[in-house]
Amino acid sequence: MPPDLTPPDLVRRRRFLLSVLRPGDRVLDLGCGEGTFSALAAAGGARSVIGADIAEAALDRARRAHPELSFQRIDPDRPLPFADNGFELVWASEVIEHIADTAVWLSEIRRVLAPEGRVAITTPDHGRLRLLVGGVERYSQPLGDHLHLYTRRSLHRLLSEFAFGQVVVRAEGGTPFARRLLLASGQR
Repeated sequence: MPPDLTPPDLVRRRRFLLSVLRPGDRVLDLGCGEGTFSALAAAGGARSVIGADIAEAALDRARRAHPELSFQRIDPDRPLPFADNGFELVWASEVIEHIADTAVWLSEIRRVLAPEGRVAITTPDHGRLRLLVGGVERYSQPLGDHLHLYTRRSLHRLLSEFAFGQVVVRAEGGTPFARRLLLASGQR
């Protein structure tokens, strides 16, 4: 994102992170961008936080803004460079819709999560009414960076198929039948 752009639904996503974060968690902020949520997790009581992203420019901004935190570049076509069972919480906000191979990505998240660790995901909500009114092209342009569109049901099914338990997906923001944000959590 450009350096002066405010992330969408920042307040809702901030509140969601704080609701799933437990004091002492080891947190992986996957797709950390400028480190906003990495810093929030650290301030919220995480024992350790690693921010990871594919974009070096975003990581440079994160390192400047939060020099006390650890940020690491990851390769989108390789396994995550973290140990098995290394995190109690993997936070991936506004990332899953950009992932080419969602199966590999979710498998890697399961691998790095400790037993009973949690995943928390936010992504745009693309329910039927939004697509009917706006058209699929509005949300998934041929040269755009959104590779997948999710609904509450499709995201719940996806997390369940990858053996995450206690899956909860809720929609927020916007009008009742045209929500714009999905908040999902599950446990390994």
